[in-house]
Amino acid sequence: MCDQTFVAITFGPCDCCGKASPLMNIYIKSEATNYCSFCVEVMATQGLQAGESAASLKKESDSLKKKLEEERAKLSDIELSQVAEKIEVLAPLSIKTRRVLKGHGNKVLCMDWCKDKRRLVSSSQDGKVIVWDAFTLNKEHGVTLPCTWVLACAYAPSGCAVACGGLDNKCSVFPLSLDKNENLNTKKKSVAMHTNYVSGCTFTSSDMQILTSSGDGTCALWDVESGQLLQSFHGHTADVLSLDLAPSETGNTFVSGGCDRKANVWDMRSGQNIQSFECHESDINCVKYYPSGDAFASASDDATCRFYDLRADREVAVYQKDSIIFGASTVDFSLSGRLLFAGYNDYTINAWDVLKGTRVSALFGHENRVSRVRVSPDGTALCSASWDNTLRIWS
Repeated sequence: MCDQTFVAITFGPCDCCGKASPLMNIYIKSEATNYCSFCVEVMATQGLQAGESAASLKKESDSLKKKLEEERAKLSDIELSQVAEKIEVLAPLSIKTRRVLKGHGNKVLCMDWCKDKRRLVSSSQDGKVIVWDAFTLNKEHGVTLPCTWVLACAYAPSGCAVACGGLDNKCSVFPLSLDKNENLNTKKKSVAMHTNYVSGCTFTSSDMQILTSSGDGTCALWDVESGQLLQSFHGHTADVLSLDLAPSETGNTFVSGGCDRKANVWDMRSGQNIQSFECHESDINCVKYYPSGDAFASASDDATCRFYDLRADREVAVYQKDSIIFGASTVDFSLSGRLLFAGYNDYTINAWDVLKGTRVSALFGHENRVSRVRVSPDGTALCSASWDNTLRIWS
């Protein structure tokens, strides 16, 4: 079966039947081939046995899923909150807004910290990407992209480049220089190309590779220098809205979440989906690894955040309150992992005690939905991006 989404359509002889027709450029075991639509359909049904149909296979798949959930439930002997009963309750946080970053002309959709703990990059519906100095509030660089809705942005580990993508279906990388007046568009490098919008991007442990997620239902690993596709990841059945790389420098896994309500863990070397969790009742807007890399959290439109232990292969906590009825759009952990910060569509940021499952504090200040929260690399500050056109630094 193919392991890569259709990325282009050309005209010529089919590699399978030889007939001249519109071709779909696909990858089979990382090898590029050009098949006509008929040969693609034949290839997709080659594994069917006599008497099998798509409906019967779906029924069998659902049955196996049910058995898997039953086996998982047998191992669910105790909840995380019960284990943490004897741990001291956290005091309410004394966090407030220290800086407000103004400069975007429309909704701020994404942001990311630089490893130097001082600079950050943000992207907006106005088509602009801005690099900020969070201490002085100065705008160090600004780029205007040819499309609006720049949904994703990321800082390179070295701090010498930023990446962004959105409704143009591309992920572009911009090298940064000390000359703040330099036109960064002249150095723009288009790295990734999807068949639908780019919803997320993140560099791996170096500046040389970048991971992207897309509305075409796939994630992909790209070589920044050549723009070559190194690995593609297929397993979601709807738009992928978020991804996060395992925190270890030698880690070869990442997690993704999307509109199919699934959170999938992937092996970057093989392209295989190694774990999958389907616990939410609506779209998963954000996924974020726990600092140790042994667990991750997700935020969903069902107004809950959930915590999954990869070693136990199951959900271990749900963060919710009856009074919270709006969707959660973003999550991030404190440096210690004890707190989970979650941004909601009701303009608030809630801080949850990860172990006890209770809300510690609620942060107010934004005047529209919170699209992104990120804790600084040293853990001393929290930055939030919002549809009210601003970013806020909290500490």
